Amino acid sequence: MKKFFSVAAFLAVALASLGLASFAYVASQEAARFKFEATVDDAMNRIEGRLDLQLSLLRSTQALFQARDGSMSRAEFSAFYDALDVKDNFKGLRGIGYLGFGTTGEEAELENRIQHIHGVDRAVHPPSTQDWRTPVLLYEPMDDSDLTGIGFDMFTDPARRSAIEMAVHSGQPRATGRILLGEESPEIQRVPGFLVFASVTDNSPKANTDPKPDVVGLVFVAFRTGDLFQAALGAAPALPVSAEVFDGAASDEHLFYRSPVTPSSAYGDDFRVTRTIILAGRPWTLRFRPTVGFSEPSSPTIPVLLGLFGLLLAGAVALVARYQERAYEAVSQLHETTEKSLLEKDLMLQEMKHRIKNSITRVLAMARQTAAHAPDLNEFSKSFAARLQAMAASQDMLTRSRWQKADLRELLEIELGQVFGKELPEDMLTGPMVLLDETMTQALGLTFHELATNALKYGEVSESMGALKVSWTVTGQGKDRRLALTWKESSSKPIEPPTRIGFGTKLIDMNIQRELYGTINREYGSDGLVVLIEVPLTPPNKKQAA
Repeated sequence: MKKFFSVAAFLAVALASLGLASFAYVASQEAARFKFEATVDDAMNRIEGRLDLQLSLLRSTQALFQARDGSMSRAEFSAFYDALDVKDNFKGLRGIGYLGFGTTGEEAELENRIQHIHGVDRAVHPPSTQDWRTPVLLYEPMDDSDLTGIGFDMFTDPARRSAIEMAVHSGQPRATGRILLGEESPEIQRVPGFLVFASVTDNSPKANTDPKPDVVGLVFVAFRTGDLFQAALGAAPALPVSAEVFDGAASDEHLFYRSPVTPSSAYGDDFRVTRTIILAGRPWTLRFRPTVGFSEPSSPTIPVLLGLFGLLLAGAVALVARYQERAYEAVSQLHETTEKSLLEKDLMLQEMKHRIKNSITRVLAMARQTAAHAPDLNEFSKSFAARLQAMAASQDMLTRSRWQKADLRELLEIELGQVFGKELPEDMLTGPMVLLDETMTQALGLTFHELATNALKYGEVSESMGALKVSWTVTGQGKDRRLALTWKESSSKPIEPPTRIGFGTKLIDMNIQRELYGTINREYGSDGLVVLIEVPLTPPNKKQAA
């Protein structure tokens, strides 16, 4: 667990920091949404205020005609319109008008009213099969030379007819859906808008059996949709909202108005606010999105900076934890190293005692055997000193390798160098690298020393160093590897086997056969001596121990 403490610390602090950053981000987004909803409420107040102002004009016009029982001259109505200062006070209003009301078959009476108001003969048009006729009697603003709209029966248009029927039966103002305002003409471009109608009733007594409604006419106002909403939303200070208005449900086929300013792509559907209003009995759906001018109450970079700071803090905490972990590991390793050093020291002392004991035993055995075969003290001293030197050379090699392994070629070079001199021919020794353990190093070191000494005494190596060749190979694999070494001394005359076996020969045989569990064969021939030595690189006792 200590190994993963720094990682756990980093993850804990990082997760906590990212959690705080996420909370800050969510809070900032909620604050932004609240601010935008407040902006939408402001936009709705402007729109509803503008619509209420326009409808107040309709009510005042209705009251005027109601007071006059629907009877008003063109001059009076024009003066009323001019007094309103529509251009400055009622932006988005296209015009105000008054419709006559009668049943089908009463067209002559309605045409007489047109003649009385405008002084021209104008037929009610177009032809209709509907029950009612509602021609335009008055309209402002209107060019004096253009009376095209006078006499037009709005009841013949389905969109207008539905609103007129509801206004007549309910007695309340009723609005149409989206329509195109203006006469159909290639010279005039019609603009989208809507109409609101309000009925003017007859206050005179009437029999209850008369099926005709007590309506003498209808006042109406016409609005350009774009101008109306632009006047409401475009007033200073400008609101950073993009609005869509739908007649009823929000769908492309019911789209009533769309702001010319496109919404910002930085805000998704979470920032889309929908409101509903009822205008003159007709439901409208308004949908708002923020524009590029919308500014959030708090910077969105604050949660990002908070998250980055948290990650840096997590990294710092993890770094401190890692340093503490390493310090603890260093103390633990120091303690383990100290205990291991003490244990190794004790083992080395025990091993040294064992090696010294073995070496003393080997030296005593060599001393006894050398003394038994030496003819005099000088010969004993010389032979014993040479053998001690061979042992010392082997010990020195093992000491330099920390008692691990000794190289066979290096061992031969040292032992042969002590006998023949250090300048050995390059082709005297051939074979691959072979690493020897302690037992093999000491045994082969003495063996090579004895063989070299005999070659110097009895062979022709003293006359020519080329007379001696030592080669070796390794056979087998794994624990079955064996060393096969050939010691070949060339001679110009035949070599006979010795008649007496000396201590050196016995020492060689004991080292190869007893110490190394190997075999040794000597071949005496007419051209010299060949000694064949074969030993396992892993002695049997070590195989079993392994």
